[in-house]
Amino acid sequence: MKLIIGLGNPGAEYSGTRHNVGFEVVDILSKRHRISVSKRAHKSVLGAGIIGREKVCLARPMTFMNLSGDAVGEICRYYKIEIEDIIVVLDDVAIEPGRVRLRLQGSAGGHNGLANILQRLQTQNIPRIRIGVGSPRPGQLVNHVLSSFEPDELPLIHEACETAADAVELAVQSGFELSMNRYNISAKTTPPPPAV
Repeated sequence: MKLIIGLGNPGAEYSGTRHNVGFEVVDILSKRHRISVSKRAHKSVLGAGIIGREKVCLARPMTFMNLSGDAVGEICRYYKIEIEDIIVVLDDVAIEPGRVRLRLQGSAGGHNGLANILQRLQTQNIPRIRIGVGSPRPGQLVNHVLSSFEPDELPLIHEACETAADAVELAVQSGFELSMNRYNISAKTTPPPPAV
């Protein structure tokens, strides 16, 4: 079984905030594949289903962001899920709004939710999909991630969440590395004018 964890904070007051894009991706996958994410267990709301031919568990931790590892640890122990079968979807303030980045491993990069997961599972080798939510002003990190998107950002974020869901589907069915190769596309640059 593959475990798809979308990070966020529970409660209506956090819906649509920058920190909750992981929840949004889980919702997209739930609708696409008709997987009911409604079971309350393991400090999460989760649901099991099929993507392609692979069995998956979609989960939204209900622990609040900074304790996400408590939920992920419980789910992994109960379902006996291996580290390489986890995909974490989260926000990233170091990436501009609308961009998506996949990584197989590495540090938490200052993200408290991911840091708690890495700490609880005692590894940095957890595949993750990061969705850019834009950089905060100095000293405004908490306010930034708990704020809603500006109207001009919403189309970019919607497209990014759909792309992240596409990346999850490909990773589940064909492997995370193939998904990385397809979706880690550098920004297009304008070619230099031809020499004269």
